[in-house]
Amino acid sequence: MKSSSRLHGLSPGAAQSIIATAQALEAGRPDDAARALAGALASHPAHPEALRLEAGIFSLRGQHVQAAAAMRRALAQRPDDALYYNTLGSVLADAGEFDPAIVALRRACELQPNLVAAWFNLGIVLIRCVRYAEATTALRHAVALDPQHAAARAQLADMLKVGGQSDAAAAEYRRVLAAQPWAGMAWWGLANIKTLPLATADVETLHAAQRDPRAGDDDRIAMGFALARALDDQGRYAESLHALAQANATARRRRQWDAAAFEAQLAALHDASASMSGADDAALGGEAIFVVGLPRSGTTLVEQILASHTRVEGAGELPDLTLTMNEESQRHGIAFPRWAGALAPADWSRLGRRYLERTACWRQRKQCFVDKLPNNWIQIGAIRAMLPAARIVVCRRDPLETCFSCYRQHFAGNDWTRDFSDLAAYWHAFDRSVRGWQARDPQRVCLHDYEALIAHPETRIRALLDFCGLPFEDPCVRFHETAREVRSPSAAQVRQPLRADTARAGDYGALLDPLRSALGLPPVGGAAHVG
Repeated sequence: MKSSSRLHGLSPGAAQSIIATAQALEAGRPDDAARALAGALASHPAHPEALRLEAGIFSLRGQHVQAAAAMRRALAQRPDDALYYNTLGSVLADAGEFDPAIVALRRACELQPNLVAAWFNLGIVLIRCVRYAEATTALRHAVALDPQHAAARAQLADMLKVGGQSDAAAAEYRRVLAAQPWAGMAWWGLANIKTLPLATADVETLHAAQRDPRAGDDDRIAMGFALARALDDQGRYAESLHALAQANATARRRRQWDAAAFEAQLAALHDASASMSGADDAALGGEAIFVVGLPRSGTTLVEQILASHTRVEGAGELPDLTLTMNEESQRHGIAFPRWAGALAPADWSRLGRRYLERTACWRQRKQCFVDKLPNNWIQIGAIRAMLPAARIVVCRRDPLETCFSCYRQHFAGNDWTRDFSDLAAYWHAFDRSVRGWQARDPQRVCLHDYEALIAHPETRIRALLDFCGLPFEDPCVRFHETAREVRSPSAAQVRQPLRADTARAGDYGALLDPLRSALGLPPVGGAAHVG
């Protein structure tokens, strides 16, 4: 379908407004897009193209319910438009609605097989669903249609990195950058290969690439994190922190995290947990081990240790718990936890069995599996209700190291990582929540300490296996020898023996005192914070 037909029915001024909005969205600038779209929405509030672009603005701002609603109104008017299905798939994926997102994106590919964006977005969603073979096929299709599609090629390089082929991944990132020096995700992918640090010459090239007018905000954000990583490797810590501050500030201008709303969400979940009857099958979920915690707290390391056991499959960051609960929300027509108190024990068992059905592929070779989605700590109450026999390992690391590591990592969607006050608020909320769950249910919720593992590896690994109901096996201590795909920023680290030199905050000294203050920690060489 020709793009010109999507402007049918618009006045010339509104059509120009639509074009300007699309350009701003392409650059990742929702505020500019909203200003550009205001006129078209005022004069043509129900026009499908205005609604489609409004959905994109909502999605960039994290307003997922509004984004999906606007997009469905638009699609109802153009039910055979592949681009509309592509946009619907994108906004659903941003909302974590992966199953319907895949359906929408596959429909886009059917309607218009040469729509590169649909194949690329399909690949991204399949990656998030840990369906790597299907994802690789979709991404290769995108590259076949457009060999210059830098983002798709960078994602394929990421897949090489997942398979432990760091040299091949680096070569592919370099090929992308040779053609498009401003390709931010290629720079970040390259910088995130910890065994192959960026060279001094790369820093100057990165500075130039950030000034390239062809770079959008997404590119500049990714390049900022890559530059910070390179400067850190060179011991230029003040410059590295400055690059991080700029990259995070750019991302935060697009979408801010609401600490008060998050606290309210946790309070609602806590209150709902008191009304959850729980499954009537006490043995349900005994094959599941959830590894949760903040990012950069050692969750990938714990999964690698457990996946080195003959009885355990490491499944990675599965979306299935959230998707199972989303299905139930759709059944009730209201979001969780508002329906939690209405479920009988048989209903919780049904949900538990549905989760196990969704994850059955991870028990084909081994009897147990690890679901390592860090944010599942927020849903410990639901896990306990659905799967009463499941084990939940909560990974904890020094709060300063955890928060600073999150601040340094280019995360998509983790908006609480963008400034020090938000990081501290999120960490304290996590700390209160998981300590409360461990006190309530120590037989099923274990707090696993990263620093204790580094200090006493075998002792802590034995305790971990014991908590999970697993006999000790020596390969768990030699976890770095276990060959398996690992898709996380710690992929290279878990292929090495335990190291005691992973702490980074000390290198920055007093530069991190604002973060220490936010966490309630003493400044470098100063007195303890009183608050």
